[in-house]
Formats: sequence, structure tokens, C-alpha cells
Amino acid sequence: MDQEVNPVLAHTDVVTLLPGEVALTAIDQPVKPEQPTLENPALLEPSWRGVTAMMLGVTALLTAEFLPSGLLTPIARDLGVSPGLAGQAVTATSLAGLVGALFTPTLTRSFNRKPVLLSFSILLVISNLLVALAPNITFLLTARIVLGLAIGGFWAMAAATTIRLVPPSLVPRALSIVMSGIPAAMIIAVPLGSYLGEVAGWRSVFLLATAFGAAVFVVQAMVLPRLAPKGEAGLGTLIDILARPGIGAGILAATLVFTGHFGYFGYIRPFLESVTGLGAAGVAVTLLAFGIANYLGSFVSGLMAERNLKLTLIAMPLMISVLGLLLSVFGAAVIPALALVALWGFAFSGVPVATTTWITRMVPDETESGTGLTVASIFLGITMGAAGGGLVLDVVGAPAVFVAGAIPLVIAVLLIAAKVRTRPL
Repeated sequence: MDQEVNPVLAHTDVVTLLPGEVALTAIDQPVKPEQPTLENPALLEPSWRGVTAMMLGVTALLTAEFLPSGLLTPIARDLGVSPGLAGQAVTATSLAGLVGALFTPTLTRSFNRKPVLLSFSILLVISNLLVALAPNITFLLTARIVLGLAIGGFWAMAAATTIRLVPPSLVPRALSIVMSGIPAAMIIAVPLGSYLGEVAGWRSVFLLATAFGAAVFVVQAMVLPRLAPKGEAGLGTLIDILARPGIGAGILAATLVFTGHFGYFGYIRPFLESVTGLGAAGVAVTLLAFGIANYLGSFVSGLMAERNLKLTLIAMPLMISVLGLLLSVFGAAVIPALALVALWGFAFSGVPVATTTWITRMVPDETESGTGLTVASIFLGITMGAAGGGLVLDVVGAPAVFVAGAIPLVIAVLLIAAKVRTRPL
């Protein structure tokens, strides 16, 4: 197990300075600069084991989040409710995630970060187990609220933790590895989860997710270093962050991007079934293509963010909007639909990587609060996209979902181009 990486100094009266500056103790004795620590990331050897443990946490949490998407029909049938009501499991998770993202940095600001991260894995295990045993929809929704709090809290701390595990020059690459847990979760949860649900039952799928979460907890306990809290992380800090130049515009843009994307993604199955004419197997293959392209794209987008963050922030949502419009026109044919969905998966891979890289770069002194604010805006976007997309689907039809979803994406692109900075003043 990794040892505590923060130095324990004999003197308590120490001024914390930026990397490369000289810190003096109360008796003016210089701290030796050759000792690498997580408080001096310029000298830090990258902890790729820790980065991998964070990626596994993302995979396990989001697998649990996405599982209901492929299991709504058997869940609804078993619990005696409509698929629409069973689908509120996703809404409950998102709303709880918003609360967890906003308040976790404040409520845990005095705790070492490792046990806090491990507590989220424990909540994940508890939630999945409770869902597998749920006797009714109320019990299931309560269990999903527990999961949402874990996801929101983990995401609020994920980027801030990751950037302390590697030198600054490797941050985009490390974040792309962590974010690769998103497409991995999509592949596990939707096509694979749906298949296993048909073979073994939906409760067995959540029991498998429970075991996966427990395994991730063990890995994190073994390899994550102990990290002292950084920053003030008070509620007033969120207001201070929003007041900084370009931050409010970036947060609003992130909300709009995820509104458009999840307005698409939440209703891709009805589109593929009613417009493209695919059966269950065809839908599973198409979603698998989305996940694989997203997984591969997460590494490419990390390199793009390293080289030109502003271009990445603009190009990815613009590409998603164009692909959505093309789907609404050409999605009736199987091959174009498959190709467009795969390209969409590739494009979306850059959104979480670029957004997270942006907020950690812009708010280096309050990364946990900054990422918590960003994650909360993302959960808000997911909720609005799911609600708006459902309304458009019921009133106008599946193709119109992809036209309506392009609107917030294009607005976000214009906002990023005009107002969003990629370097702090």
C-alpha cells in the first residue's frame, strides 16, 4: 500500500507557495526542493496505479448508473410498474448526484481524501445490493438516491485527486485515462447488462455490479495514496469561483452541452427501433459501436486537449450537433445510422476530458469546489436533456429529438468561442 505522500514537517508555521518557489519554516530553514511530494507536483513521479484506481472507480459507479437503461422493461415488469416510472431510477440518481457534487467538497473539507473516496465505493456496493433486493419501486428509488450521492461526490473529487497524482504536463493524459471509465461503463452497462439481464435476470446483474464495486474498493484501498485536503471548499467558495472571468460562461456551456447530448442519448433506443427499424440485437450492436468509439476517442481527446484545449472544447460539441442533425435526416438507413452513432461516441469522448481539464486549469487553487460545481452543472444538464428529449419524443417524434438537441449544443459552441478562457488571468 502506498505511504502517506504529504510531508510531515517538524515546524507547523509553514507558508504554502506555488511549485518551484522556496518555502521557509518559522526559523527560515529552507525545505529541500529535491523531495517530490503531491504538494510539489512539478517534481512528482506519476502514480499511474492511482490513476488506474480512479478510472476503475468511474467505471464501477457509472456502470451502476447506466444499468437501468438496458433493464427498464424487466425491472418494470417484476416490480409491477410502468417502464416510465421505472425510468425514474435515472432521474433520482441524477438529482442526488447534483446534491452530492455541490456539497461533498464542503462537508468533507477537513478529511483526508483517500477514506472519503473509499466511502463512495462503499455506498456504491450498498446501493447495488439494495437494488438487487428491492421489493418495490420506492425501495429501488431510495437505493438509487444512495448511488447518486456517491457518484456526485466521487466526480466532485475525481479530477482534483487525479491532478495530484501526476506532474502538470501529464494532467490531460491522466484525465483521459480516468474518463475512459465512462465508455467502459457504457459498454458494460447497456449492451452487456441488457444481455445478462435476459439470461440471468436483472437482479443478478445488480449482484454482479455489487461484486465489481467491492473489487474496485479493494484495489483503491491498496493503491490510492493518502492525500491531505486542499483549498477552502466552503459554500462561499462556489460563488467566488463563478465570479472569476470566464468561469460562469464555461459552467453554463457545460450544462448546455450535456443537455443536448443526453437529450440525444436518452432516446437513442426509441430512434433506432422506430426510425432505423432495428431489433434488440441491432440496437445492442449499435450501442456497442458507440461505446467502443467513445473508449478509443477518450485517449485521442486527451492528446487534443494537451495541444489545443480551446479547439477541443469547441470542436466536440459542434461535431455532436452536426451528427445529430445528420441522424435525423439519414438515420432511417442502417449503415449510415451505425456510422453516425459511432462517430457521435467518438466525439462525445472529448467533452468530459476537455471540460475537466478546463476547470482544473482555471481553478488550480480550488479544484475540488470547481469540479464539484462543474459536475453539478452536468447533472443539471442530464436532467434537462432527459426531460426535454422525452417531451419532444412524445409530442413530435424521434427524429425531432435530434434536431432539438442540436440547439443547446450550438449555443454552447458559440458561448465557448466568445466567452470561455482556457488560461487563468
